[in-house]
This record gives sequence, C-alpha cells and structure tokens, in this order.
Amino acid sequence: MEIRTITPAYAVSPQITPEDVPALAEAGYKVIICNRPDSEVGPDENAAAVRAAAEAAGLAFHDNPVVNGALTEDNVTTQGKVLSEAGGPVFAYCRSGTRCTIVWALSQAEHASPDDLIETAGRAGYDIAGLRPQLEMMGKRGITRT
Repeated sequence: MEIRTITPAYAVSPQITPEDVPALAEAGYKVIICNRPDSEVGPDENAAAVRAAAEAAGLAFHDNPVVNGALTEDNVTTQGKVLSEAGGPVFAYCRSGTRCTIVWALSQAEHASPDDLIETAGRAGYDIAGLRPQLEMMGKRGITRT
C-alpha cells in the first residue's frame, strides 16, 4: 500500500485490499473513502469487501465512486461533507490516488486558493495544475455542503 499524504487530515493511495485496513486503523485513520467504482475491480476489492474490513476495524467507510472522466458535483459535495464531518484523519483510495486528489481539491476550493491546492497536491506527487480553471470557478461560487 502506497500512502501519499495530501494534508495532515487527508491521505490517498491506489487501490487497497481488505487486508490493508488494519494497518490504516493502526496508523490513526478514522474514515476510509472509496473513490473507485466497483466496475473497475474484482469482488475481493470491491467497496463492500473493504467496507466490511473497515467496519470490523472500527473505521467509518464512505463509498463515493468517481467514474474516470465523469466527475460530478455530487462527488465533490460528498467528499467535502465527509472531510468536514470526519472527526479525524481520512484515507481515500482509487486506482492511482489521482481521482481522490482531484475530488479533494475541488471540495476544498472555497477554502483555499488554487495555487495552494495545486502546490499541496504536487508535494504528494499529483499534478493538478490543469484544474486551475475549475478550482477558480468553484472557489468563486462556493459549493453548498448538505
């Protein structure tokens, strides 16, 4: 498992297995977000399998699948809501960690500048500079979190 810390409260990685979950609990994560659709993985790595392991380890689990190339405003709103209500460090995963980073950045656009978000993602190895127009737009209009 390759964990990349985005912020002290948020980390991402490529796909995990149920066997990885105890290490996440030991590392202090309180919440797991799955940003990978089940259609991309087999039954041993689908959201239900990881959810069962997370719940067994005492972690909250949220399924927020981001279809590659079809990110929705609901994905962004859901990610932001989970982050704001987590009560501790959040770990998110997808195929490579990129979608988790993108949806995080968009969900934080009303709280941080595009430069800060792009720089923060870059330190973790994710180049999201191409999102600048979307980050600027989301920051200007704000996203209502429900």
